[in-house]
Amino acid sequence: MDPYFGRNEVSNSDLSWLNGYWKPQMDDVVKEKAYKFGTLLDAIITEPFKVDYFKFQVDGVQYTEEDFHKGLEMKKAFMNDPLAKNILSQSDTQKVMIVNRSFHFEDVDFKLDTRCKWDLWMDGMGWGGDLKSTTATTQKQFEEAVRFFDYDRQRAWYMDIAGSNQDVLIGVSKVNFKVFKVPIRRDDELFKSGFKKYNELAFKWWALFEN
Repeated sequence: MDPYFGRNEVSNSDLSWLNGYWKPQMDDVVKEKAYKFGTLLDAIITEPFKVDYFKFQVDGVQYTEEDFHKGLEMKKAFMNDPLAKNILSQSDTQKVMIVNRSFHFEDVDFKLDTRCKWDLWMDGMGWGGDLKSTTATTQKQFEEAVRFFDYDRQRAWYMDIAGSNQDVLIGVSKVNFKVFKVPIRRDDELFKSGFKKYNELAFKWWALFEN
C-alpha cells in the first residue's frame, strides 16, 4: 500500500467517501474495478518502474493480460497526443502536496490539513493535471463524465492546494483509445462548480471529525 493513503490529512478521496452518505454511489464492485484499472493506467504512463510486464502486475497487484494490453494501447494513444506527451515530458509525476488550508462556509471559518497527489505537475509552469481512464468515446461524453464523477471537485481541490491558476484533465478512452482534454482555469464555470462541491464537503468533514 502506498504510504500516501495512510496519511491523516484530508484528501479528495476522503471527501468522496463522505459524499457517499448524501449521494448514491456506483456499485462497489464496479467502482473497485474502475479504480484498479485507473491505477494500472497511471502506473504504465507515470510510474513505469512499478510495472512488471512479464507477470502483468503493478506493485505486486495482479492484472489480466487483457487489461495490460488495453493499458498499453491507451498509453500509445496518450503518447501520440502532442499536448499530453508534452505535459508528461515536463512533469514531476505522482507529486504529493500537503497544506494547512483556511476555509469559509456560510459564515464559518475553519482550517484543515489537506493533501493531494498529482498525476502530472509541471513545477516550472506552476500547474498540472490528472489522467483518467474513461468509457467515453466522444469529447462530449467525457465532459459529461467530468461532472458526473465530480472530477471538477477534484481539480478545484488540487488547484487550491497548489495555488495554481489552471489545470487539465486528460481522458483516455478504453473503448476506442481516443484522447480527450478538458482545460480548467481559475474562476471559470467548471472551477466554480468544483469549488462549491468541495467547500461544502470540507465543512461537513470539519464539523463531523475536526470540530
